[in-house]
Amino acid sequence: MNPVKGASILRANELLTGLFVATAIVAVIAFSNPWKVIAASVAIACFSVGVVVFLWGYWAAVQRSRYDNIAVASMYFLTDKCAPANIARRMNVLLGVQVVVSIATALMRSSTDGKPGSTLAFGILVPVLGLGMNGLWAALHGEFSLRNQGSGAGVPPLGSSSGQDDGHD
Repeated sequence: MNPVKGASILRANELLTGLFVATAIVAVIAFSNPWKVIAASVAIACFSVGVVVFLWGYWAAVQRSRYDNIAVASMYFLTDKCAPANIARRMNVLLGVQVVVSIATALMRSSTDGKPGSTLAFGILVPVLGLGMNGLWAALHGEFSLRNQGSGAGVPPLGSSSGQDDGHD
């Protein structure tokens, strides 16, 4: 049996998405303390993890971009065969679940204690987790085409002279 590339990223995404969905649904149904606080806390935690993994994935992708052509859609939505179809499908389904549940639960309880705005609106931040996890998976395990390095044309490296006169003496 072949191990799944990036299995720990996939499992973490599944676990956190499941935790978010469970707490958001219980909070919609009960809509009382402590469930409102728990759901908001889980949403903020998922968002925070999402920001960290988004930045980690972005940093790793920038390192790879010296040699690989990395498209934004490929990285954050695992398109263009960046990931095996089963991984891309699972990760994008998790992202979709995060989007749908966050919007649905925020709309179901649009006010808290008679005041506009809901503690469940924090759930709108959760899809950053899915985007971050997709980006991290792609940056660490994704398949991208190599950069064309043949002709030498293009932007010279920083600190090097382009050989053209810039008009300064």
